[in-house]
Amino acid sequence: MKPRIGMMLASTVDNTTVVVVRWAADEQEVTCGGSPMVDQTQHDTAPPETLDPGQASGTLLGKRYVTANGSIELLCTKPGKGSLAVGGVPLAVKSPKPLPASD
Repeated sequence: MKPRIGMMLASTVDNTTVVVVRWAADEQEVTCGGSPMVDQTQHDTAPPETLDPGQASGTLLGKRYVTANGSIELLCTKPGKGSLAVGGVPLAVKSPKPLPASD
């Protein structure tokens, strides 16, 4: 499944849900807690998975998660215990842009 902008993805290991904000990459697997995320419309039919303890740093509500090169960006709409990764590479929380000084 290739995510598209605006698509909502849900975790199969916890309550985490994200919205795809930017996807400028080929088809890659988005995981949460070590298990693949699914389209939110298919969340009820997906079998429950177990959380990988090595990928349980959690997600935070309202934070944006990005790849190192910025080609993929996900917005967390529901937090959970699993951590996000794309293609096996963990995503980092996007830091806010500093505002210019108003001297």
